[in-house]
Amino acid sequence: MKAARFLQVFTSYNEPRLTNFGMLLKMMLIPTVTIYMTSPRSPANGPTALPPLIAEFVEAANSFDLEQLMVSFADDALVNDQLRDYWGKAAIRRWAERDVIGEKLTIAVTKVVKHYDNFIVTADIDGNFDKRGLPDPLVLAFYFTPHDDLIIQLIILRNRHDI
Repeated sequence: MKAARFLQVFTSYNEPRLTNFGMLLKMMLIPTVTIYMTSPRSPANGPTALPPLIAEFVEAANSFDLEQLMVSFADDALVNDQLRDYWGKAAIRRWAERDVIGEKLTIAVTKVVKHYDNFIVTADIDGNFDKRGLPDPLVLAFYFTPHDDLIIQLIILRNRHDI
């Protein structure tokens, strides 16, 4: 029995395109199996409903409920906000007390995209933080990684379209 090789094909605007590795395999005379990876414009990664876990996170933040916010996180979760890591519930609690609850942060969700097992939530952000030099509205992307109905990773970034 001959071993099959995998031919990687990534879609770009829903048109299959071979990766360099895929091109190399194509040139070989070995049977191949094609794997399609969806592109950001693919319907498989299209808009989706806000999952309950993330809805609870947003509701807790918007109601300034620290205890409810903390229930969303796994004990060993990671939050990265403003390019700083907060590992574990104790560090996440300090971050949330200061930067979410303390700043009266509000999250107005504008878009939710499911990407594999992750969720990318785009939102307009408001609150009592220093807004000098920031766009109005301030739009942030929240990259949630859930596991067993808990958030194990949350990366918060400002996706800039002006540069």
